[in-house]
Amino acid sequence: MLTANTALQTEQDALMAAVGAVLEPLAQLCVARGLPIQAVEEQIRQTFVRAALQAHETSGAAPNTSRLSAATGLTRREITRLLEAQATQHPRRPSPSSQVFTRWLTDPALRDQQQRPLALPRQGSAPSFEALAQSVTRDVRPRTLLEELCRLNLVRVDPATDQVLLNAESFVPRGDWARMVNFLGQNVGDHLRAATTNVLGDGQQHFEQAIHADELSAQSISSLHQMVSREWKQLLDTLVPQIEALIEQDRQASRAMNQQIRIGFFSWTEPMPSPVSSQQGAPHEQA
Repeated sequence: MLTANTALQTEQDALMAAVGAVLEPLAQLCVARGLPIQAVEEQIRQTFVRAALQAHETSGAAPNTSRLSAATGLTRREITRLLEAQATQHPRRPSPSSQVFTRWLTDPALRDQQQRPLALPRQGSAPSFEALAQSVTRDVRPRTLLEELCRLNLVRVDPATDQVLLNAESFVPRGDWARMVNFLGQNVGDHLRAATTNVLGDGQQHFEQAIHADELSAQSISSLHQMVSREWKQLLDTLVPQIEALIEQDRQASRAMNQQIRIGFFSWTEPMPSPVSSQQGAPHEQA
């Protein structure tokens, strides 16, 4: 017999699987750009509190720390801290590797006569990368920080001289990166908001559909990429003039113009997962 507790657990298990699928690419992006889990965890806690506040405002119940704690699973002390943090908007603390990188760029003692960042010996007394890293933190070994900065393509090691050099092309400001990340947040955020509203409602609030197909060749995927690009251009050519016409109609009719819409179109391809073999062993650590 299916009990209420069993039904709730089944629902939450399905939701956790969906949360994992959403978080995995975000975690990949954060790891690729050196954003530490502590900063992301703090952001998640803040968003949980904001969501709980919004839920109580919608229901008409006055939010307090006890109600917010029950809704989020956070302690009342943590709720109070997060509310105070939201009010003061404290900047997040950068990762140790980011602090080392920033200090290298800004410390006058680490610049040459032309005001360019020095190449630093990997080890030894200051000026060296080892000394620089230890001036920032004693909690993480200099070798580990160097490996992380190399992984992020911010520095490189010259094996001939055993010197660490900044990659100039990596710290030149790139407007495209900030713009792309901004688009990611807006596009994926609105897509997820639409899907979430549909799940919490009757599924009819927002249009949110997708096509999935497998057992395709690489040649077919290439053809589909071209088709998708053509279809998107056609959609743009069709919708943009109609949207502009509707905006003008609203203006002429003096309607309250307080609504916005985002219409998306995306494709994603990857190899199909290999069939699970009955001979496959358990995951194991590799050197």
